[in-house]
Amino acid sequence: MDTPRTHTGRSPLQLAALVVGIVFLLVGILGFIPGVTTNTDELEMAGHGSDAMLLGIFEVSILHNIVHLLFGIAGVVLSRTWSGARNYLIGGGVIYLLLFLYGLLISHDSPANFIPVNSADNWLHLVLGLGMVALGALLGRARTRTRL
Repeated sequence: MDTPRTHTGRSPLQLAALVVGIVFLLVGILGFIPGVTTNTDELEMAGHGSDAMLLGIFEVSILHNIVHLLFGIAGVVLSRTWSGARNYLIGGGVIYLLLFLYGLLISHDSPANFIPVNSADNWLHLVLGLGMVALGALLGRARTRTRL
């Protein structure tokens, strides 16, 4: 089976996974940069006690930033194949939807908020989850058979 390719040699699905992966890498890096992230002197390894805020909106910790970096690396690596890209987008989207539910169910001031998340994170996780699943499902349908 062949898929339509862009000028980069990647299918639109693979390109979407690559872009999402790069964005996660950037977010992971930006979470450590003073000025982009406020209160970096209060950046903790994990937990709701971390008062560092990416863009002054999203609560982050060292763990949270590392997860973004690893998620970004996974996207870049998995974008190399069509099935890897589809699995990354759909599977990653499901993970973010579960993270959205997790953020709704826990008290943000409790030890259960080890990631940490706040209301802005929760809504972003919902949008990311829905967007990634939609990209994986819609662009994944475009795979067509061609005759050799």
